[in-house]
Amino acid sequence: MRIVDALGTWCPVPLRLIARALPEVEPGACVTVLADDPLIQVDLPAWCYDTGHELVSLEEEPGGFRGIVRRRLA
Repeated sequence: MRIVDALGTWCPVPLRLIARALPEVEPGACVTVLADDPLIQVDLPAWCYDTGHELVSLEEEPGGFRGIVRRRLA
């Protein structure tokens, strides 16, 4: 699984990093994003909805958030 480390960055950088990483994985594969910008809680679900990718999970953990995004099939 590909990991995108967006710690220490602010919106819209985490979304741009995810957008760059997803084409590098096969359709249906997942990318994990690590972020500490609290806006990721709003931005990531909205971005997934807009782009058609699946937000598998988004959880708060010590030091920030961990999100898992599955690349759309088509």
